[in-house]
Amino acid sequence: MRTLPELRIHDGYEWVYVLSGRLRLRLGEQDLVLTRGEAAEFDTRTPHAMTAAGGKPAQVLSIFNDAGARIHTRIGAATN
Repeated sequence: MRTLPELRIHDGYEWVYVLSGRLRLRLGEQDLVLTRGEAAEFDTRTPHAMTAAGGKPAQVLSIFNDAGARIHTRIGAATN
């Protein structure tokens, strides 16, 4: 399995739905692998990180409330 990004916490609530592939979700002490059609919801004050699992890309739909939008969105030009 790929190495996960650093666990993060922030205000908000998040819902994640896997459209394709496999998603590894570390949520506190839980280490989960979600597959197509599976979903998770969690309070983002719980340490969390996610990445594709199985060596292939994963497509996910991620929905978060206003508090989560501050951490997930950027204003201005994209950087490489």
